[in-house]
Amino acid sequence: MPSRRYVQGWGALSLAVGAVLVTTAAAQDPAPGRAAVAATRGPALLTVGTCSVTGGLCRVPRTTVSLDAPAPVELPGVATGPVDLALRTPGRLTDVTVTDRRGRRIAGRAGGDGTRWTSDVPLPAGGAYTARLVLEEDRPGGVRRRILRLAVRTAKAPAGERLTVAFGPGEGAPGRTYGVGQPVTAQLSHPVPAAEPGARRIVERALEVRSEPRAEGAWHWVDADTLHYRPRVYWPSGATVRVRSGLDGARVTDRLHGGRSRPLTFTTGSRVEAVTDVAAHEMRVYRDGRLLRVIPVTTGKPGFRTRVGTKVVLGKESMVRMRGDSIGIARGSREFYDLKVRWATRVTWSGEYLHAAPWSLDAQGSEDVSHGCTGMSTEAARWLFRTVREGDLVRVVHGYGEPMTPFDNGYGDWNLGWPEWLRGSALGVRPARPGSAGSPLRPAL
Repeated sequence: MPSRRYVQGWGALSLAVGAVLVTTAAAQDPAPGRAAVAATRGPALLTVGTCSVTGGLCRVPRTTVSLDAPAPVELPGVATGPVDLALRTPGRLTDVTVTDRRGRRIAGRAGGDGTRWTSDVPLPAGGAYTARLVLEEDRPGGVRRRILRLAVRTAKAPAGERLTVAFGPGEGAPGRTYGVGQPVTAQLSHPVPAAEPGARRIVERALEVRSEPRAEGAWHWVDADTLHYRPRVYWPSGATVRVRSGLDGARVTDRLHGGRSRPLTFTTGSRVEAVTDVAAHEMRVYRDGRLLRVIPVTTGKPGFRTRVGTKVVLGKESMVRMRGDSIGIARGSREFYDLKVRWATRVTWSGEYLHAAPWSLDAQGSEDVSHGCTGMSTEAARWLFRTVREGDLVRVVHGYGEPMTPFDNGYGDWNLGWPEWLRGSALGVRPARPGSAGSPLRPAL
């Protein structure tokens, strides 16, 4: 784990700081004659303030606290960014640790000269925090070391709209297993338009995805209220994926604050891929790189070509009724059909399946005669149905159809290259910690 935690942040918040500094220890009693010297020095002073969300110099309002005469302090005004602690008298802050009421550490960074500590993100509203500071002061005859504690409280978020997140797949259903191609989805309760890039950054930093084993990944804004998260190269087999929102209490915009959202946990199974070679009229099914079976198939004929590219299994239906008018074929035309189809594995919302097609056995392995689906024998379709799960990968290669689109007809996320995927992130950079798109709290999960 890196020493400086790369923390994805929460938005600017209204901050009320009740600060009480208590001297809890001293390194040693002053040597003879040193007490009189120390008495001539002024009190050690610390200022508490906030910084701009976008970086740069920290700015007012600030409150100055005497380390020698601690007293409750309230910081007025609205916090616009991370909290900043700055030593204003000679000395060094050799260690600063800030934790919430549950003991989870809040990430921050110290200045190079040891006089400042700044949290990586604003503290959420309605919270209570404790800062433990180690102060060293040069005194005649040696260094004086003191341990101090600062109690911090943040005001509750004002009444108003709350931004919550519904995560997919299978929101709130822990332990379910999906294929390694399953993207994580985040459906926002309120839109955050592209015209508000700062708000998008706040949201994206607060949506945390972790996998064990780790996998480098990133969020991509599909539209104003939908994000998808995927690894750079599929999930590892047998991974545990945990997703949570750190938006609760965060100030996203002047009118919108984050609310509580339900976390998500799921696992991944083996890497199962069904690869259809249209030109060869066959499907090869692999598990963790090992070929399981070669199946003769038929795909979409001219005018109804099967989409090429990478798709993800959306679901399975042991029996489904398929009708031509569902894809725009008029009733009464020679192309119209109305069939009950067995062992159907769905890969697009518009109705593309891998399914049993006993009526086309003569064409399977040699000719394309379907209306866009991938047809095979009943026995093969039943085997495939029992072999794959939601989130498994279905690839169509050497075909003649239109490319699978990324987001509007199922999960075509994998058809975007990694640089193109990252361009859909409001952060504009690859996450620094593989497997995490983080929270300021460690451990968060």
